[in-house]
Amino acid sequence: MTLETASDGAFRYETEGGVTVTRRRRDVDYAGAIEPYVDRLDTRRGAVFSSNYEYPGRYTRWDTAIVDPPLAVTSSGRHVRIEALNPRGRVLLGFVAAALEGHEDIAERHSSESRLDLTVAMPSRAFTEEERSRMPTVFSVLRAIVALFKSDADSDLGLYGAFGYDLAFQFDPVKETLTRSDTRRDLVLYLPDEILMVDHYSARAYIESYEFEKNGHSTEGLEGGGEDAPFVPSNQNPERGDHKPGEYAALVRRAKDKFMRGDLFEVVPGQTFYERVESRPSAISRRLKAINPSPYSFFINLGANEFLIGASPEMFVRVSGRRVETCPISGTIRRGEDAISDSEQILKLLNSKKDESELTMCSDVDRNDKSRVCEPGSVRVIGRRQIEMYSRLIHTVDHIEGRLREGMDAMDAFMSHAWAVTVTGAPKLWAMRFIEENEKSARAWYGGAVGMMHFNGDMNTGLTLRTIRLNGGIAEVRAGATLLYDSNPEEEEAETELKASALLAAIREARAPQAATQTGERPKVGEGVRILLVDHEDSFVHTLANYFRQTGADVTTVRTPVPEEIFDRVSPDLVVLSPGPGKPDDFDCRNTIAMARQRQAPIFGVCLGLQALAESYGGTLRTLHVPVHGKPSRIRVSTPGTIFAGLPSEVTVGRYHSIFADPVRLPREFEVTAETEDGVVMAFEHKHEPVAAVQFHPESIMSLGGDAGMRMIENVVAKLPRRTRTKAD
Repeated sequence: MTLETASDGAFRYETEGGVTVTRRRRDVDYAGAIEPYVDRLDTRRGAVFSSNYEYPGRYTRWDTAIVDPPLAVTSSGRHVRIEALNPRGRVLLGFVAAALEGHEDIAERHSSESRLDLTVAMPSRAFTEEERSRMPTVFSVLRAIVALFKSDADSDLGLYGAFGYDLAFQFDPVKETLTRSDTRRDLVLYLPDEILMVDHYSARAYIESYEFEKNGHSTEGLEGGGEDAPFVPSNQNPERGDHKPGEYAALVRRAKDKFMRGDLFEVVPGQTFYERVESRPSAISRRLKAINPSPYSFFINLGANEFLIGASPEMFVRVSGRRVETCPISGTIRRGEDAISDSEQILKLLNSKKDESELTMCSDVDRNDKSRVCEPGSVRVIGRRQIEMYSRLIHTVDHIEGRLREGMDAMDAFMSHAWAVTVTGAPKLWAMRFIEENEKSARAWYGGAVGMMHFNGDMNTGLTLRTIRLNGGIAEVRAGATLLYDSNPEEEEAETELKASALLAAIREARAPQAATQTGERPKVGEGVRILLVDHEDSFVHTLANYFRQTGADVTTVRTPVPEEIFDRVSPDLVVLSPGPGKPDDFDCRNTIAMARQRQAPIFGVCLGLQALAESYGGTLRTLHVPVHGKPSRIRVSTPGTIFAGLPSEVTVGRYHSIFADPVRLPREFEVTAETEDGVVMAFEHKHEPVAAVQFHPESIMSLGGDAGMRMIENVVAKLPRRTRTKAD
């Protein structure tokens, strides 16, 4: 392998298969770099892979996109088609055809200028378990392609796309009993000549473009692009799904019989929900990414009016050098209404013996899969029952690694794990047979994998879960549940519906998306509003300021005592009295409030700020029997008013105080709008003046549930200054 850098800055190397590759790299704007590629996938073949969910040491910092690749590899059963999609692809097809000439695993071969059709031979001898990943399959063709372009000089070039569930049947003897479409595809992989790479660690984006040359044939100067592959909506209204209500629960009961007999330890059947699609695939992709962040987010135009849009939570197989790793997910519970109830749900999940058993079985099978291809003693569980939280669900996850033994590569690791126990069951082969015999429709892409197979030998793939398949204008959403002997049939059916709900919501909400939901940004209700934030030497004042700035408001923070000159210079539309230690008399609160009222400036108090307002207007303060510092409380909202408009009648908030306003001696001008169960005033508003306050901390992590704290701040900024303007009018 030779490496050189040309005078024009191009990087040139020769692959092990004798192909000279020239790579040129150009920087592009980091902000929004991926978005044009998402739009182009509505009508062009290609793929976008991104990760907008991170768990330390587990997922990736990169987004990757390809559009208009020159070469596509597809398969159906044991038939493989390699197709040139433009003139550049014809050159590459010639290289690939020559590399496959006389391949011992190819039984039939038909070629033309733009297409190579192959049939993989059936195995002619017995294969041991240790060598089973080397038996003749469609992966024999992929191995030859990877070998042709193999080089350690480039970590990005490779095959990008999707691997279907039925590929496993080439290794495991499962009789197909469900009906498959005549147009089914088990594999769609693209070989790109241009790759967008977005590095979120360095906030940098660049495009890598490639030229290929061998034996005097080159892609240099040839036309790129590709054929149109547009989304075409359907005018048909599909049924709800492939199961009627109650049918999945009946399936669970059939599985329990298998558990009793010892045929199965666990199994993961699914059901499919259908939805007619009225919006562009790119709109659905953006909506799903916004509402369901995931480590393996993807959007693939497979051609033939078929798209995959996913937010998978689970790594399938990742190989870096000789290290192979997986992250089996099993054990699921619904998210709580807020951060506090989330923590209660986590404890419930971790204390569930059923969920622990689910994950234990999955990881034991996964360790077995690795032991087939890894060095003895190298397979380790490096993370046990770790918590990952998604938009509607909480999962427990194990993290398992191994080191590939000599002579094994990424494809051996991939095939050894096909398909993950978390989407099949255990024993895996018997579980796959049960699924084939008891599900209502073929899985197609569900339970397979998406990702990339790099020519340097590395691989990064995610399980095809939480995926919307757009097929002929109809969306298919399949969801499964891990069944054990102690499974409750009705609860398992409900779990599949819950898992599918986020994806169905993305489809429906994408029909008429608001600008804010498309971009993931909040509406800027505070644009043009000037805020004076009075700091009472508090430890949370800058977080509070940050919340107000997120509304678009201009915030000036000043420590007390506040000079009149600051009031005159800022001319605030809203004065915010911060929390703080001690009592209001320890600061210049009365004078600050007087200056604000003199200028008819609205006032919002937080914690000490509430106490200062109550005392300034003639109220009395008292001391709690037990201080409440850093503790959450459930408060009851009696009047939405300015602060709680649009929020539920009960909200969890964070408290840091030992002093409170005496509700009996609160001035009549104040209306209490929220309190604790034991009657401590948590919020009030003045009946005539633009004055409101809360005793808790909306900026606390304890007030994050349902985004409650931020919504209160937005309400205050949007409505309190308006009360002054309305009164003046």
